[in-house]
Amino acid sequence: MGLPKSLLLSCIAAVCFGGLAHADSTVRAPTVGTASTQVPLLWKVSDADNAVYLLGSFHLLKPDDYPLSKDIDAAFDDSKTIVFEVEPSTLGTPDTAEKFKLAAGYDDGRTLSDVLPKNTRDRLQKLLSVSGGSVAQMDAVEPWAVTLSLVLGMTQAIGFRQDQGLDAMLMTRAAETQKAVAGLETIDDQIDALDSMPMNEQVSGLDELLANPQETLGELVEMHDWWKRGDVKSLDQKMRVEMAKKTPVSYQLINVKRNDQWVPKIEQRLAQPGQDNTLVVVGAMHLLGDDGVVEKLRAKGYTVERICSACKGRPAN
Repeated sequence: MGLPKSLLLSCIAAVCFGGLAHADSTVRAPTVGTASTQVPLLWKVSDADNAVYLLGSFHLLKPDDYPLSKDIDAAFDDSKTIVFEVEPSTLGTPDTAEKFKLAAGYDDGRTLSDVLPKNTRDRLQKLLSVSGGSVAQMDAVEPWAVTLSLVLGMTQAIGFRQDQGLDAMLMTRAAETQKAVAGLETIDDQIDALDSMPMNEQVSGLDELLANPQETLGELVEMHDWWKRGDVKSLDQKMRVEMAKKTPVSYQLINVKRNDQWVPKIEQRLAQPGQDNTLVVVGAMHLLGDDGVVEKLRAKGYTVERICSACKGRPAN
């Protein structure tokens, strides 16, 4: 995405590629693996009468990451509505793909060759030539979209799949169980956040990836492992703290601004009378640290608890 390595997985959301899986009954999570090995990033935020579960997602997963933790199953079953970053029916449509294509292009007459330093352009050409490609073929695409495309290809080559992502699988489950679904933002909101990143930060992120693709891939695999183990501290350091330091403007656009826009919408669900609970599923980074949705709601006085049956004997905050 032209993003720093710290954000590459936390921001690979379904809206970024129109072809990503969405709520489709043909997509099913394999019943393999051991659910007890997964420690979910799951919190429960409560007021006097109802609750919102906050679940940190990993947008690309492998079939053996399933079945899900029983904590996630319980939160899903206890919720009347499942809320995602974007409402599921708007994903995977030709309109979404066209919006992505337009956002990924230039509106000032420049090209990828124009915005990339020679060293970065040469590295990209070397990488693309392995599969018969060239920079010229991608000249109409901005650096953030080039990086996203490269990372998706790299992760798929080692078994990660978009249609196995946690949010994609829960969209499918919601459709199968006829749960109500909603979104915290629109596709336009999400694409605009990506496309608004400063060009210098887009270029630096792409250059960082090209400097050592294998190192980047190793870090993505490591983040996946931390996510599966529910390691909040390690994920926060790599996903959020590193991004805030390396690309501060992009961090504000991708994380802080959107979190601030989501919190009032989550509060509205808590304010509704009755005991109809909600499960909110968003990229893991959005729930981490002082800028995360969890701490923002805690600061407003709501009761917040980590839901973690596997966390016995160790902190679960």
